[in-house]
Amino acid sequence: MTEKWSPNSWRVKKAKHIPHYQNEEELNDVLYKIANYPPLVFAGEARMLQNKLAEVANGKAFLLQGGDCAESFSDFHPDNIRDSFKVILQMSVVLTFGATCPIVKVGRIAGQFAKPRSQDIEKINDIELESYKGDIINGIEFNETSRKANPQRLFQAYNQSAATLNLLRAFSQGGFANLHKIHQWNLSFVEHDKAEKFKQISKRIDECLAFMNACGINDKNVRQLYETDFFTSHEALLLPYEEALTRVDSTTGKWYDVSAHMLWVGDRTRQVDGAHIEFVKGVGNPIGIKVGPSINIEE
Repeated sequence: MTEKWSPNSWRVKKAKHIPHYQNEEELNDVLYKIANYPPLVFAGEARMLQNKLAEVANGKAFLLQGGDCAESFSDFHPDNIRDSFKVILQMSVVLTFGATCPIVKVGRIAGQFAKPRSQDIEKINDIELESYKGDIINGIEFNETSRKANPQRLFQAYNQSAATLNLLRAFSQGGFANLHKIHQWNLSFVEHDKAEKFKQISKRIDECLAFMNACGINDKNVRQLYETDFFTSHEALLLPYEEALTRVDSTTGKWYDVSAHMLWVGDRTRQVDGAHIEFVKGVGNPIGIKVGPSINIEE
């Protein structure tokens, strides 16, 4: 008989790379509060991405996903968010022109705070401490206090994700993603010596935009030239946090993890009978999986 899925059914499975918290009561209190916080994304947005990814799978669109290996609390700044978003926009314009198809833009941002580590313990000289596992779990400074898994960090991760998403929505819908503006950024880029091979592409894009404008197709009357759809993603690694942000969609009755539009399971946690696969199998978000050389045909 198939076991019924629930947001916490992963807890009866073998869970790798989940940190040990010394104060379980404090952790549960934090998770309870986060479970009552507003969603970071909406189920309808996740379904929109799912539909766009179906177009990618059918060869009618192209997926561009990019971002930091891991976000940090110390590097949190609007300029860094803007620059990451800007690079993805610049890449998407060139890809759209070259591939002649829509580009689905997904950022590895607004939630990529946890890191799986090959070793639980880090040793420097004669001192052994917990490995750094991402800012949502512990600190990178090599001292006992910093390396303890701290439940309070979940609050900061949530708040930083919310602020990042707020800025990304403003950028994507408020004119920052204007196609003409992005093209001007690319024109500046191709002035560098190492960008010589892109000059011809940039010139052709310039000609196309001029032709479209002459035909009356411009950012004043076509939404797609003024704004863009942008989605977020991160590895679903810290399952207690993901569970706290998993809600029932009122329109469909399905479960969605509202911490991000798209989630993925890493190469270290993709065991078919493991906790991470158990969790993601029940949510309606688009799901990715990292496949490394260790995978076998049966898997």
